[in-house]
Amino acid sequence: MPNDTLAKHLFHWENQTLEWAMRLRVALFIAEALDYCSTQGRPLYHDLNAYRVLFDESGDPRLSCFGLMKNSQDGKSYSTNLAYTPPEYLRNGRVTPESVIFSFGTVLLDLLSGKHIPPSHALDMIRGKNILLLMDSHLEGNFSTEEATVVFGLASQCLQYEPRERPNTKDLVATLSPLQNKSDVPSYVMLGIPKLEEAPPTPQHPLSPMGDACSRMDLTAIHQILVTTHYKDDEGTNELSFQEWTQQMRDMLEARKRGDMAFRDKDFKTAIDCYSQFIDVGTMVSPTVYARRSLCHLLCDQPDAALRDAMQAQCVYPDWSTAFYMQAVALAKLDMHKDAADMLNEAAALEEKRQRGGRSSV
Repeated sequence: MPNDTLAKHLFHWENQTLEWAMRLRVALFIAEALDYCSTQGRPLYHDLNAYRVLFDESGDPRLSCFGLMKNSQDGKSYSTNLAYTPPEYLRNGRVTPESVIFSFGTVLLDLLSGKHIPPSHALDMIRGKNILLLMDSHLEGNFSTEEATVVFGLASQCLQYEPRERPNTKDLVATLSPLQNKSDVPSYVMLGIPKLEEAPPTPQHPLSPMGDACSRMDLTAIHQILVTTHYKDDEGTNELSFQEWTQQMRDMLEARKRGDMAFRDKDFKTAIDCYSQFIDVGTMVSPTVYARRSLCHLLCDQPDAALRDAMQAQCVYPDWSTAFYMQAVALAKLDMHKDAADMLNEAAALEEKRQRGGRSSV
């Protein structure tokens, strides 16, 4: 079974019903992912639904990156079936952190029932105490009624019409954590799949020095390449007027300069701090700064943060192979080796395309 199997197989895994304990694990892992996003200042995970759940090589459920990729600070981006859309979005066209909680409630319903049930219909059934009627019949009663009641109660809270009446992400984790009764059983065992220890596939495109370093996860070589390349790939990503050349701008560039010196000297924690000062001002965007901070996070054993920065570099410069290469390394560090190999191939293809067009790339 490939590691990127979508959640359309979530409930009946290769014609086998996903057991109750695994459904509880999926719910908790999604809640933990949302809580992590929230604590990292990314609470607006757009269009959360069961199809956002992916599985890694160990069978562990993960929340995919697509929602974060489309994340907008103003909350105006949303795309889903209107029957499952948070009511406040229908009123004002905006997504809030509470809207994400509503969407999480619809995912809980999917996990419990094994099918899509419009929230309004589900709430009527919950209020009517018809919880057992909502449960997936394929479970054949192999679940705890007490645990199911807790999860239904949490779903009901998440689906409240008024956003302020919904729980927050920490409440989700606190409610779901005590229900995990097979924590010592690996996910791949519960899914009935072998844990494959496969080497990453051979890249389909010839690799540049950057690609080769990333395929070998040679962080020292990547560091040397980024130092040598400097900021040549940032050309055209910023257009600044004379009026914008303020003291704040000079301070921001000074922070970047300090970050560059720390990066060159391999003081990666200081580099993270300085680059963060540059990024937080927000006047300029630099894919190179994101790529450099991504490598710093990798060297500080922070692959999740590294992946986010590499994704941000891609948002700034969508066709930049370095952004894809850095994502490949971060994904490999997260043991998502097939995804890493796919990203590596995509980066190599972008390099090849740019070279055919006569533009050099790292």
